[in-house]
Amino acid sequence: MVFSIAHHMLRDATAAEDVAQDVFLQLHQHLAAIESEPHMISWLRRVACQRSIDQCRKRKLRTHPGLEHLPEPAAPRDGRDPMLAALLEKLVGSLPPRARAVVVLRYQEDLDPSEIAAMLEVPVATVKSQLHRSLTILRARLERKTVCKGAPR
Repeated sequence: MVFSIAHHMLRDATAAEDVAQDVFLQLHQHLAAIESEPHMISWLRRVACQRSIDQCRKRKLRTHPGLEHLPEPAAPRDGRDPMLAALLEKLVGSLPPRARAVVVLRYQEDLDPSEIAAMLEVPVATVKSQLHRSLTILRARLERKTVCKGAPR
């Protein structure tokens, strides 16, 4: 009921939630003065209306600048191509689990081959050869995807 009153008056769900929260906080503070359930319902309606009117007045006092006066939002520029990143993520995900782990640990977590070898309990040479094979596979699959990007499979 409180939210409904505020929402219909303000036509803004977020503002109506704020008003409702304020009304129920006031109810908690004035609970001792409430005599009965009908009195509480009447009190809630009255306070919800008053707070909604106050909110409407505050809105009129605040000036809302037009979009032409607002600065252009800046998009984060990390230099990554989101389409290529998604494709690479899919291709890395298609590698066998051990090879995928080596690639992720090397290029996402930036670990050295010796650290990866210690973590996976394999020789460093194994990590290096696995990286080499995985990168060869990824390059071939990426090349196939970019060359045949429009061809159905």
